[in-house]
Amino acid sequence: MSKDFAIQRQKLIDQLQQNGISDERVLRAISEVPREMFIDSSFQTMAYANQALPLVLGQTISQPLMVAIMTQALRLSGSEKVLEIGTGSGYQTSILARLCQHVYSVERYPQLSDQADARMDRLGCANVSLLIGDGSIGWVDHAPYDRILVTAAAPHVPSQLLEQLDMDGFLVVPVGDQAQQELQVIQRTHWGMQTHSLGRCVFVPLIGEDAWR
Repeated sequence: MSKDFAIQRQKLIDQLQQNGISDERVLRAISEVPREMFIDSSFQTMAYANQALPLVLGQTISQPLMVAIMTQALRLSGSEKVLEIGTGSGYQTSILARLCQHVYSVERYPQLSDQADARMDRLGCANVSLLIGDGSIGWVDHAPYDRILVTAAAPHVPSQLLEQLDMDGFLVVPVGDQAQQELQVIQRTHWGMQTHSLGRCVFVPLIGEDAWR
């Protein structure tokens, strides 16, 4: 890592703390993952800018603050099995890999999944399994999951993801129309699903059987 990237990364961590990110494990994971590895070379100078950046196929790598907010909302202790919907560049995946026991990540686009797989190998993320498929229906083979993170916008909470969430588990998902969504945190309890909002957000649409067609 270049000295410039190291300085920029520390400035980003400071900015995340100023914006309410207090989970030290989340901050440490973000400080350890080289975001420049996950973006196109033409955007290298913006690797640690606190903004979303474009990927191929009309997808994006999320704003670091949004990554931190969603990750912190999962309340990971290190022993969890996590389902991620929307591998994308693999940036969020690699952060999760540092914070839980195993990540199962589903991506619709083979090109993105293959690129993410190569990055996971380079970073030594051995606790990640990738699947090319429809994220709106989850990955039933390894269910139930302690945590589920959806990194694309759904018109409603996909029912099969709720079914694959273990008791006391958390599901974080952007829900709304394709212009703007509400970031919802849903916990499965013995009394039913408990939901609260983390505010407005904007994500690319989740395409699939139980999402946008």
